[in-house]
Amino acid sequence: MACLIVPAAEALVVTVVSHVMESKAKKQKAELQQAISNEPQKVPFYKKLKVLANMLWGGSALLAFEHIWHGEIVAWFPFLSAMESPEATSEMLHEMATVGTTMAGVVTVAWAALMVIAASKKSKALAAQKVKESA
Repeated sequence: MACLIVPAAEALVVTVVSHVMESKAKKQKAELQQAISNEPQKVPFYKKLKVLANMLWGGSALLAFEHIWHGEIVAWFPFLSAMESPEATSEMLHEMATVGTTMAGVVTVAWAALMVIAASKKSKALAAQKVKESA
């Protein structure tokens, strides 16, 4: 019914945090450009957070479409058909607490796994590059 609200709320928070981190990084970038080193650049964390935000926004958009398709989200007040009666509202809140939280958690865990895999592949590639350079 309204399980999409939980991942959408997480996506909103992650988006705001990534934008704040990006603006701080841009301020520091000018200072860091003066001390350029030969070490490969790490992917900034705010870019990784943007990947999470995109995953959450995309999932929320698909869920919104599905809920509109099934008539659970309507164009008139209260916009959620589950809010028309107290019993349905209680069921909706329970669904948000269980299904919505689980979906947001699964997406976040999948994102974390992707970041770990990407980091391990990058470290293996850097190790192989160092071996080639030393040979």
